[in-house]
Amino acid sequence: MSDALPYDDQQLRHAAGELIMNVRELAERGWTPATSSNFSRRLDARHVAITVSGRDKGRLTEADIMVVDLDGNPVGSSHRPSAETLLHTRLYARFPQVGCVLHTHSLVQTVASRLFSGAGHVHLEGYELLKAFAGQTTHEAELDLPVLPNSQDMHTLAAQVDALLDAQPMWGYLIDGHGLYAWGRDIAEARRHLEAFEFLLACELELRKLR
Repeated sequence: MSDALPYDDQQLRHAAGELIMNVRELAERGWTPATSSNFSRRLDARHVAITVSGRDKGRLTEADIMVVDLDGNPVGSSHRPSAETLLHTRLYARFPQVGCVLHTHSLVQTVASRLFSGAGHVHLEGYELLKAFAGQTTHEAELDLPVLPNSQDMHTLAAQVDALLDAQPMWGYLIDGHGLYAWGRDIAEARRHLEAFEFLLACELELRKLR
């Protein structure tokens, strides 16, 4: 660990490399249009690597990844983190086992967030792919993917997420007109949850067309 920095710089480089590789692949799918979306990786018990605000996520470099503490404050950097940093750091602070948070803006996610905003959730039941979520062992499981109202007040949104987490197990949530947050113990698990939600939401949208 550097004398000048309260986190391990080598750990930051490793986390940045993981984020860059995975986020570029998500960007190639069209899930991060314009400069939208934000992504983070836990470094240690007190620090998180997160994408710098306003960067093209399909062209990330190490310079586009910065460090924040669990209150969302920049550490060792003059860069500005994502406006939604608090939605990441509250998850890390609440759950020591969370190692990665991914937030994307795919077409499917955004359309589903608008369609189901009135209900406040997307009910998912009977799908084999529900077993993609950590702890789920059968297609007979069911879960509600919450849809939160959009807000520029991150403290309000974070408080709403906390209330939901108090009430039920969660692997992600939608924000109306915005996109999807998903998380996991590491990048692989977070990405598995993200991709499972994307597929299941696409199924629900297709079913709506057939009714």
